[in-house]
Amino acid sequence: MDKTYNPQQIETQWYQTWESRGYFQPDGKGNPYCIMIPPPNVTGTLHMGHAFQDTLMDILVRYHRMHGDNTLWQPGTDHAGIATQMVVERQLNAEGQTRHDLGREAFVDKIWAWKAQSGGTIQNQMRRLGASVDWSRERFTMDEGLSTAVRDVFIQLYREGLIYRGQRLVNWDPVLQTAVSDLEVESAEEQGSIWRLRYPLADGDETLVVATTRPETMLGDTAVAVNPEDERYRHLIGRRVKLPLVGREIPIVADEYVDASFGTGCLKITPAHDFNDYEVGRRHGCEPINIFTGDARVNANAPAAYQGLDRYEARERIVADLEAAGLLEGIDAHKLMVPRCDRTGAVIEPYLTYQWFVDLTRETQSDGRPGGWAEITRPAIQAVRQGHIRFVPENWTKTYYNWLEDIQDWCISRQLWWGHRIPAWYDEAGNVYVGEDEQAVRAAHGLDEATALTRDEDVLDTWFSSALWPFSTLGWPDETPELASFYPTSVLVTGFDIIFFWVARMIMMGLKFRGDVPFREVYIHGLVRDSEGAKMSKSKGNVLDPIDIVDGIDLESLVAKRTTGLMQPQRAGAIEKQTRKAFPEGIAAHGTDALRFTFASLATTGRDVVFDMGRVDGYRNFCNKLWNAARFVLMNTEGQDCGTSGGEQTLGTAERWIISRLQTTERTVNDAIAGYRMDQAAQAIYEFIWDEYCDWYLELSKPALQDAGDDAAARGTRRTLVTVLEAVLRLAHPIMPFVTEAIWQRVAPLAGVSGETVMTQPFPVAEPAREDPEAEAEIDWLQRFILGIRRIRGEMDIAPGKPLPVLLGNASAQDLDRLERHRAALDFLGRLESVTVLDAADNAPESALALVDQLEIRVPMAGLIDKDAELTRLEKERSRLAGDIQRTEGKLGNERFVTRAPADVVQKERDKLAEAQTALGRIEDQINRIARL
Repeated sequence: MDKTYNPQQIETQWYQTWESRGYFQPDGKGNPYCIMIPPPNVTGTLHMGHAFQDTLMDILVRYHRMHGDNTLWQPGTDHAGIATQMVVERQLNAEGQTRHDLGREAFVDKIWAWKAQSGGTIQNQMRRLGASVDWSRERFTMDEGLSTAVRDVFIQLYREGLIYRGQRLVNWDPVLQTAVSDLEVESAEEQGSIWRLRYPLADGDETLVVATTRPETMLGDTAVAVNPEDERYRHLIGRRVKLPLVGREIPIVADEYVDASFGTGCLKITPAHDFNDYEVGRRHGCEPINIFTGDARVNANAPAAYQGLDRYEARERIVADLEAAGLLEGIDAHKLMVPRCDRTGAVIEPYLTYQWFVDLTRETQSDGRPGGWAEITRPAIQAVRQGHIRFVPENWTKTYYNWLEDIQDWCISRQLWWGHRIPAWYDEAGNVYVGEDEQAVRAAHGLDEATALTRDEDVLDTWFSSALWPFSTLGWPDETPELASFYPTSVLVTGFDIIFFWVARMIMMGLKFRGDVPFREVYIHGLVRDSEGAKMSKSKGNVLDPIDIVDGIDLESLVAKRTTGLMQPQRAGAIEKQTRKAFPEGIAAHGTDALRFTFASLATTGRDVVFDMGRVDGYRNFCNKLWNAARFVLMNTEGQDCGTSGGEQTLGTAERWIISRLQTTERTVNDAIAGYRMDQAAQAIYEFIWDEYCDWYLELSKPALQDAGDDAAARGTRRTLVTVLEAVLRLAHPIMPFVTEAIWQRVAPLAGVSGETVMTQPFPVAEPAREDPEAEAEIDWLQRFILGIRRIRGEMDIAPGKPLPVLLGNASAQDLDRLERHRAALDFLGRLESVTVLDAADNAPESALALVDQLEIRVPMAGLIDKDAELTRLEKERSRLAGDIQRTEGKLGNERFVTRAPADVVQKERDKLAEAQTALGRIEDQINRIARL
């Protein structure tokens, strides 16, 4: 093996080997185990959330593959309607063209050409991270098979009355000019205003003052609402006001939705441009009046003076006109939540438009057939309630119920050109016909060529095709062998933010079209945040590219990457400054395994995954530790007799101990992965490899390896070194696939194990018969003895290599027996000069003391240290600690600091004070003891 661990040399080579030999494909043996990858956007690159999630899935897949299951990890990408269309439109804009210049067909062809050229980035990044997906089965939500599934589902739901076209209020992006889902809307607090407007009563000289954050929408007002309990306005309920600038009379209505304490307590109701107003208006029979065009300009439903103005231009004109008419009461500064499209940054407009919907709310249809609540929504709730699907952690079940029990019909149409075009046609009278294609529609409805048909321009929401992912990827609507084997799938691994948008809809569609749930378990993980706990986003400049952590990146390239393509270019300077401060040397190369182990260690049950580069550094060291341990083992076993051909073997206490500890670790790791606690699995592997195998067993093995007079003991030690290492490589492989494979190739033959790759070897399972409590108790005693000696060396500043005379007091018969058995190891690891057992009557000289239960381990100080030099050193340390204590006590005694600083900062200072006081006590004890010498 190379002297230095170099992940770049081993990772690409081994991934290519695994993929080319077909190791990622199901082998047709064992119980089926299947995970569907949440399809990333075809436009995308791998971000930290993808890398975290893919690592968790790969751990599960590799674990089950090694357990002998018939394992399929199904890959694929999503056509990402909005994102993909925007990418290609920007390219056209750069060439001075728009999609309308090309026309729909040519524009869609251009997108397909772009996908063929640039759409494979994320797949190559997944390969770099070791994702063992079955690439031979990769799907795309717009490929022919999945498009057929989407079309068939739409047609069936339409024919059953569960899809309809209607006029509803939707989230509208006036830049893209399409409806968008709630997930594509990001709301953030921004500075705005509250305008107080006077609305004159129609039957007198009084005025009502309404408060609004969007005065431009007043052109579409259909009522003014007050709270029925508000004494100020109770006498006005039922009367009418004359809408300023418009002249329309509108009613004053009473509705409990109105917050009497907000603004003036009078709320203008604009049903066509506010979701809450829409519901209030519906309760009071107010007909919505849409005053905007698709690009958020004032339309012909408003007075001519404002028609054609952009919504914000209209706002300025309307406010000025109201002020001129004496109807502007005042303007107050006000912070409010502003919804923006996460793609364009445009402020979302609640917009009344005709869209296609899936019915999820009706118990029965008007013709008596079951409605969407009975046919789709309720079965999805019952599937979880009856235990057919289990959420992990279980608390997410409540979130799932809350969303479904308060569900609205699902808007599935988008005003885009890229996507699954809705299979609906219209005749000149506006009649709708749904079918596979125009020819099928004409045949089904007896329409000849003389009847002109026009296809619906809209495409389906990307989430519609994603909802079919668990069965469409397996070949549905055909009844394929894969569908029979792998549906229902085993587990869905996903973030909590899409439980409703994706998880619930897959459950709905799976039950509806397959008659069974799409997966048995849903493992919900947290969302990756930066080291300060903030959400990672391009606009904040705190995004990390996982491949940069793997390969490394210099500072200038990192700055360029973080400041290029910003939606808010003015943020570039602040992002550059922040980046240079956080990564003054750029990012060093860590390799894939260190990053994956970091992700596993962070996979707790919490909502947030706080990512810290310091942890990746630590796990890079861990990979290096494992590499160096393997080199030590190979240097002491290759070309040596490791017992694979027989021969007497003696297992000492250390060998029995490490084998026993391995059983405990194997049990812990199996239980942790089966319970979706990758953090606990990673911790168990880390502690066994670093703390037990490397730090203790390798050291304990050296005396036996160096004892030329005991062949059986040396053979047993070599055998244990290689078999335990081989087993722990299999144990760690799902988390760290590359370094374990590279080492296993060298170690496996020495352990008598054959095979082409570690990834198809059986996963280690604990064997209770190999557990050895007696050996564990013996080594525990030895470890505490050695640690006691090391602590004394550290406290007394005694050089590690200096042999120490040791006195033992209060030694039991068991202590003496263990001392005799482990004397060679104690001398070797503790660097002991001599061991003297004191009688009860003996007076011990002034000594440093350590305890192992009742056993007293004493190291006489006389002659071991320079008394004057040591006292000088200790006095200096005492002065430093006393100064630290004084400063911290002063800070904690400052009432302004204690009351104003964050609680965690104050607690950190208190902890620092307690640690310093404890350390000062130890120093003073040492000074007193040394002074007595």
